[in-house]
Amino acid sequence: MTNSSDESAAVGQIRVGIGTDRHRLESGRPLILAGVEIPSPHGPVAHSDGDVILHALSDALLGAAGSEDIGTIFEDTDPRWKDLPSRRIVEEVLRTIGELGWKPHNIDLVVHLEKPKLAEHRESIRQQLSEMLSIEPGAIGMKAKTGEGVGPVGESLVIEALAVVQLKSTEE
Repeated sequence: MTNSSDESAAVGQIRVGIGTDRHRLESGRPLILAGVEIPSPHGPVAHSDGDVILHALSDALLGAAGSEDIGTIFEDTDPRWKDLPSRRIVEEVLRTIGELGWKPHNIDLVVHLEKPKLAEHRESIRQQLSEMLSIEPGAIGMKAKTGEGVGPVGESLVIEALAVVQLKSTEE
């Protein structure tokens, strides 16, 4: 990763990034969201743990900082990353954006999953993200949506996440 002067943060600057992730669902696999294991009959098929929240969030953070994406940094053909806990991806991403002069300020997430319902896990997910990102839980929005029985989400074939982040300069 590069750290040229045009990628570095300036005092008082903010940036916004967006990231998405999608994984097929399969019976008997664990469902992990933001590092929280959710009781579910199915989970994502992935090279890593398939945590769609952390994958979308990582891409949003990297995008806002003007860096590469997680598919470039953590190639799914590289055996070093097989079954990698996504928390490690976030740690590396935070180090990278920190070197570029950025830190998370707030995030907003949408998870698309037919079932299980995520409402009862919302606060534990927000708390985990708060600790990971060193931001207040109140700076973390999270919505869970179903597919209303329609399309790949509605048919419980996939799980998707969308993340929007705001970064602020570490020079403040």
